Amino acid sequence: MYDPTVARLTYRALLGRRRAAILFVLPVLLVAIAVAVRAFAGADDSVASGVLGGFAIATMVPLIGVIAGTGAIGPEIDDGSIVYLLAKPVKRPTIIFTKLIVAVAVTMLFSAVPTLVAGLILNGNGGQVAVAYTIAALVASIAYSALFLLLGTVSRHAVVFGLVYALVWEALFGSLVPGARTLSVQQWSLSVAERVAGEGLVTSDVGLPLATVLLVGVTIVATWYAGQKLRALKLAGEE
Repeated sequence: MYDPTVARLTYRALLGRRRAAILFVLPVLLVAIAVAVRAFAGADDSVASGVLGGFAIATMVPLIGVIAGTGAIGPEIDDGSIVYLLAKPVKRPTIIFTKLIVAVAVTMLFSAVPTLVAGLILNGNGGQVAVAYTIAALVASIAYSALFLLLGTVSRHAVVFGLVYALVWEALFGSLVPGARTLSVQQWSLSVAERVAGEGLVTSDVGLPLATVLLVGVTIVATWYAGQKLRALKLAGEE
């Protein structure tokens, strides 16, 4: 189910000079904000939770997920270079699964790691808040990567749709329409963080059992459907 050649090509595409520069911007900004907040506000649980929840989980993780998830396959489909992989004796679901693993790894590296660093700098609750939001970033990275990889497989406008989901649905509608929060990867991941952080430090509108089912379900269904869509993609010589 995992192909090293596909993984190497995907890492090369995601960590190319221009894309890697974009990936570094948000983590660096988060750490810079954490340093500034710590210098002016000191160590405070609510402040740490506000920074990590309001910027890291609500903004940085989904945006990096969009870049990594759609970038793992979307550009190859757009420019036609996907035919190189499809012509190889590699099962198409294997291609999707490998690209998902790479997208998840990149998203975790550029979101969970800086979340932990920023949380430790803020030093809220002796590091417990940092750990809680880091775990939220980790689980969100998996679901976002699967969801945005699917978008990259089915649409040439995957980045636009990904940004609409992350910034309009989760950020805007999620804050205005309580029912919309149930269909939010952000809220699902915060449910996990809520259990880790302790009472009052992190809040989510989705219970942990439902959040767990939705996180696992979305990841599995999105990965399966992306594999089916890639399987249905025909090469010119196959028609």
